Amino acid sequence: MFNKIHLFVRASFAMSLIVVLGNLSGCASDAEIAAANGEQGSAAGSATGGEGSGQGASSTGIAIDSRWAGRPIAEILNDSSTLLSQRVFYFGYDSSTIDTADREALTEHAEFLTSHPELTVTIEGHADERGSREYNLALGERRAKGVERLLSLLGAPKSQQQVVSFGEERPTALGHDESAWRFNRRVELLYSGY
Repeated sequence: MFNKIHLFVRASFAMSLIVVLGNLSGCASDAEIAAANGEQGSAAGSATGGEGSGQGASSTGIAIDSRWAGRPIAEILNDSSTLLSQRVFYFGYDSSTIDTADREALTEHAEFLTSHPELTVTIEGHADERGSREYNLALGERRAKGVERLLSLLGAPKSQQQVVSFGEERPTALGHDESAWRFNRRVELLYSGY
C-alpha cells in the first residue's frame, strides 16, 4: 500500500512540474520540459536517501551522494569522467534555448549543488560581437537566467546561484566569423573558490 501511495505522490509531483515548466517561456520546448520532468521525478525519488539509493543523510539532514562523499570539491569538478566537468554550455545564434544535450549535465550540477549547500555558483551569460552592446547584455542575461531557472526547477536553491551577464565583453574566441562566434555564445558555470 505504501509503495502505491509513494508512486502516486511522485507522479503528482512530476505532473505539477510539467504544468509549471509549461508556463515558462524562452527556456525550452515542451518536449525538453517533459524530458526534464522525467529526470526530476527520478531525482526526487532518489534524493530521499531511501533503501538502495546509495545515499545517506548528513547530520544536517541533507542527502549525501556517495559518488561525491570524501572527495575534494576541486577533484570532483575536474573529473572528466563526470558530467560536472562540463561547465560551458553553448547556444544558437540569437537564442537562449538550452540544448537538449546539455540538460543531463545541468541535472548533475543541480544535484551537486543540492548536496553541497556550502557552494555557490556564478552563472555567466555571454554573446558574440554581433548586435549592440545593450542587446548582447540582455541576451547574455536571458541565457544565464534560463540556466538558473532550470537548475532551480531541478532542485538547486536560488540562494546558491548568482546570474551575471557580460554580453560580448569577454569572448573566448577572437575571430570575426561563425567559427569564433559559436564559442562566444555561451553560459559558464563558475563555482566560487574552484
